Amino acid sequence: MIKLFVHLIVTLSISSVSFLSFAQTKHRVINSDAFTQSNAWVDSIMATLSSDQKIAQLFMVAAYSNRDNAHKTDIAKLVAEYGIGGLIFFQGGPVRQANLTNYYQSIAKVPLLISIDGEWGLAMRLDSTMRFPRQMPLGAISDNQLIYKMGEEIAKQAKRLGIHVNLAPVVDINSNAKNPVINDRSFGENKVNVAEKGIAYMRGMQDNGIIANAKHFPGHGNTDQDSHYTLPVVNETLAELDSLNFYPFKELMKDGLGSMMIAHLFIPALDTTSNQASTLSTKIVTDLLKVEMNYKGLVFTDALNMKGVTDFYTPGEVDVLALLAGNDVLLFSEDVPVAIKEINNAIKNNKISMQEIENRVRKILIAKYLVGLDNYQPIDLVNLVSDLNNSAAQAINNEVTAATLTLVKNTNSILPISISADNSIAVIHISTDESSLFRQTLAEYTTATNFYIHKDADHNAFNYIKNSVSKYKTIVVSVHGMLRSPAANFGITNQVKDFMDDLSERDGVVLVLFGNAYSLANFTSSKAIVLAYEDTEHTRKLTAQAIVGALQFKGKLPVTASPTFPINTGEINNITTSLSLKIPEQVGLSSDILQEIDLLALEGIANGAYPGCQIAIAKDGAIVYQKSFGRHTYTTEQMVHNSDVYDVASVTKVAATLLAVMKLYDEGNLNLDNTIADYLPNTQKSNKANITIRQLLAHQAGLVPFIPFWKNALEDKSAFSTKKSNRYPVRVAENLYIHRSYYSNKMWKEILNSEVKKPADYVYSDLSFYFLKEIVEEITQQKIDDYLQTNFYTPMGLRNLGFNPRERIALDRIPPTEIDEIFRKQLVWGDVHDQGAAMTGGVAGHAGLFSNATELAVIGQMLLNGGSYLGIPFLKSSTINYFNTIYFDNNRRGLGFDKPNTINPLNSPTAVSASANTFGHSGFTGTGMWVDPDSGIVFVFLSNRIHPDAENRKLIENNIRTSIQEIIYKSKISNR
Repeated sequence: MIKLFVHLIVTLSISSVSFLSFAQTKHRVINSDAFTQSNAWVDSIMATLSSDQKIAQLFMVAAYSNRDNAHKTDIAKLVAEYGIGGLIFFQGGPVRQANLTNYYQSIAKVPLLISIDGEWGLAMRLDSTMRFPRQMPLGAISDNQLIYKMGEEIAKQAKRLGIHVNLAPVVDINSNAKNPVINDRSFGENKVNVAEKGIAYMRGMQDNGIIANAKHFPGHGNTDQDSHYTLPVVNETLAELDSLNFYPFKELMKDGLGSMMIAHLFIPALDTTSNQASTLSTKIVTDLLKVEMNYKGLVFTDALNMKGVTDFYTPGEVDVLALLAGNDVLLFSEDVPVAIKEINNAIKNNKISMQEIENRVRKILIAKYLVGLDNYQPIDLVNLVSDLNNSAAQAINNEVTAATLTLVKNTNSILPISISADNSIAVIHISTDESSLFRQTLAEYTTATNFYIHKDADHNAFNYIKNSVSKYKTIVVSVHGMLRSPAANFGITNQVKDFMDDLSERDGVVLVLFGNAYSLANFTSSKAIVLAYEDTEHTRKLTAQAIVGALQFKGKLPVTASPTFPINTGEINNITTSLSLKIPEQVGLSSDILQEIDLLALEGIANGAYPGCQIAIAKDGAIVYQKSFGRHTYTTEQMVHNSDVYDVASVTKVAATLLAVMKLYDEGNLNLDNTIADYLPNTQKSNKANITIRQLLAHQAGLVPFIPFWKNALEDKSAFSTKKSNRYPVRVAENLYIHRSYYSNKMWKEILNSEVKKPADYVYSDLSFYFLKEIVEEITQQKIDDYLQTNFYTPMGLRNLGFNPRERIALDRIPPTEIDEIFRKQLVWGDVHDQGAAMTGGVAGHAGLFSNATELAVIGQMLLNGGSYLGIPFLKSSTINYFNTIYFDNNRRGLGFDKPNTINPLNSPTAVSASANTFGHSGFTGTGMWVDPDSGIVFVFLSNRIHPDAENRKLIENNIRTSIQEIIYKSKISNR
């Protein structure tokens, strides 16, 4: 006899303390060999059971948590009076099921073995729980370790809900495209792929204390009928069955499969008994499975209420036949009392011995011992729903689902679609609405015009859509509302087929199918096709990211959809070009700890540090935190949204001017050791002539910090006008315009005549970036905003980031800044706050940029990527590294970039935990962007802390920005 080993499985959950507590539990080794064993607990239970109670242990009855008290009473009677062995839960909810489980267990003489039919997780049966992919999309995955991790997460959730057996995986080989019952419940048509993925799923569950159940032996894949409604016939030879259908079951058995389910099939090659399902066949269950294949695990019937058996046998009769055939667990019996009576009659008539029944009961009790029912504990209801939907499991779900997405066809490399601001994109949503996560996620990356139409609309309606999108360069067609039924052609109407045939004659068309792989047979003419397999929140969000290059396509078709699309079709795209959206746990951060940021952000609002803010965090190329808090002002009802744009103040230095400077340096058009006078001849006679570009960038030029240009301007009666005209074309604020030559005649002269310390010292000065802007414009012969738009912002797909937002963004998306009582005498709203930048028309080297947090994070990510984004090289990585270097003593700054204060970390503009290689900048309006190349982290904080008063320093005094940044480092999961 093989000794049972007991080992401690300690699984670290990073989502919550309560989830951690149920994951760290003892369980025994679960495999088929274990069911041949016995122990003192099993013997002690057997000694207390009457003959009828032993028979009752064979039954696993269907229970529901969404039914009335009459159902509860019926189940309670079977548990308390008859002593049934287990329950299989179906529809309901987790809290209701937990309450019922606790109740039924409390009245059971022997603890109940609880099961669920959760092929794609608890959500297959229960609301408020997590839905993982069906098995056909899982068949598209190349990395089987992901499926193991999914099985592991499903096991943890099952244990949390008091479940011991999950009736999964399905290891039927779907060799019939018209199969109405297996189909997308199968891993596919390749026996090795099915077996490998079945083993991974099984191991994930059994390594974590849940008994797996492979179904439906001997193989339900090559049928075109549903055993729920009839008895399907499998007309394959024994050789065909052995070489194909048996293969996955044999492989899982060799790997220690804990339990098996027998299908309701008529298989003449194995048993010619008329109208007899395989479930009821001694030749199949006992002779083939238990004897010839030597399977020792638990053997379950398929549900005994299905038409595949009930059309031919009555309740009680079918239970006896199933027992005689060799099954251990009688699942979903329709009448337990009658069945017990009929089994007793079978014993009396010597059709089966009590000893054989006791042997099977002992196997069931061993199963109960293996899953810990010798030390039964009630389900803890505290935090149950949140535990079942914890962030660690969500991260696995995201990772698994993303790996299923299949790029079936990509003629002329249409995908990923360009999200450059000059690409016009139309998205046609078939059978979905504006609330679709597919549309919402695409909107995070690009501006598209959306069209909506139902799949049943007539041809005229589809022609109208076709004509409406004719002017767009790229057209994405997303098909939703699909069906699982092959008989209904998976919900693909003739109108949709004809529409795609017509539309596919032009270039730039992408078809995205949120449904069954076999539906691809309808779309052979499409030039670019993405298959998402299912229409869920996960697939909608992830597919949108994949088609814009934020995620890789990794899937391969697990079935032959048509001669055009054979098995293993799929283009692998291992290059991601843009930021993806991920759950923090996917990149090694804790969601729970990051939630502390919410508290700090809200506390800042409550304390009057700012009326509202935006925060974006990216790690390892993915946005993992993207939130907005508060309102535009303290008195308005206008909430801050992620798309709103803030005046980023001095972050302009690094997100605008410095980009241009680095590009010119890349191209050899700017020498950092040249002087200002080398590029700006009108400075040759000034005291600035010999200042080098390097000194300007590092604020090592000894320039004065700033010049209050506006004070002198107020004394000049010719400086301003309340109306725009040829003489006063430059907007400063609402109803305030400045003379067209004021900058060149007055402001520039003030700059040239300003003081310079000798010798040059470190003085942080905005004037450096006045000079740098002029130098960029002199070299490029372009306005700096045009240069940046052409060379960076447009090709990067940045539609919100830029200067002078009033010209392109609705005012209700721009939080105002200061109520300026002295200079502009108004609320500054949509115009740059910095007075000098405002007097230059809103475009300056040191200020003037507006952005939301997400698009600043894109700038940060480009820098973190070494200068590339969307597959486009914008800067050389060596240049970024060169500018991110300290060159002067007693000066923490690089060239243009601010950096941490490593001498006095508590007085640093960054978190103490930020690496010394971190670079970025803060802004006067209450903003900041920081990039840490050592940790792969980009952190952006935006606020209007100067509303209504620029003297408000609570954000700075309370170190809110650095405290938030510190939480990011605190959230890192050390054992990832």
